[in-house]
Amino acid sequence: MAKRGKRYQEAAKAVENGKLYSPAEAIELVKKMATAKFDETVEVALKLGVDPRHADQQVRGTVVLPHGTGKSVRVAVFAKGEHAREAEAAGADIVGAEELVEKVSNGFLDFDVSVATPDMMGMVGRLGRILGPRGLMPNPKAGTVTFEVGRAVQELKAGKIEYRVDRAAGIHVAIGKVSFDDGALMQNFKTLMDAVIKARPAAAKGQYLRKVAISSTMGPGIRLDPQLVLGAVTDKED
Repeated sequence: MAKRGKRYQEAAKAVENGKLYSPAEAIELVKKMATAKFDETVEVALKLGVDPRHADQQVRGTVVLPHGTGKSVRVAVFAKGEHAREAEAAGADIVGAEELVEKVSNGFLDFDVSVATPDMMGMVGRLGRILGPRGLMPNPKAGTVTFEVGRAVQELKAGKIEYRVDRAAGIHVAIGKVSFDDGALMQNFKTLMDAVIKARPAAAKGQYLRKVAISSTMGPGIRLDPQLVLGAVTDKED
């Protein structure tokens, strides 16, 4: 097991061993424990009661966080003609058709997410070996293969994120920065959890939310009580 630094060990003392926190308590504590010299990212880690080996127990979707993630997202759009102009007007950082496909095939990857119109996917599909392993491949399920490129770009810039269960039935998502106020982080957390809960597969049996934890980039994880998480999500008041 990797040895933790003194700063991490000191912060970990604030977390009561074995205690399951409420979302509000966890958010307050994670902000207090973030002592790095940069604006740490606040992350949520989930363990779900699903078996990802089965197609009918996949959990995947997108959600627009009301306060964004605090990260500037560079968006590349594969489109031409009117759709290319629409993407540029919406604030896309890189827009192109054949020339952009060629550029990426030669190693250009200076973007965080890509969008493509359906008519471009024949060419973009050739980039699967480059974009796929990096999570940059446009995907209809994530809303990044669409003719509504302007809307897609605006949502991504506004804080649209994708969540997807991994092989260990886990989901890891950033919900903001420690510089966000507690209310903004709570709203982002509730929005994410509401989406994940609604995405529960019909085939999933037993307890769906097995484990929930919040942490900052350099800080220890704080375990939450799944029942209190459910209560916070159903509570309409912030």
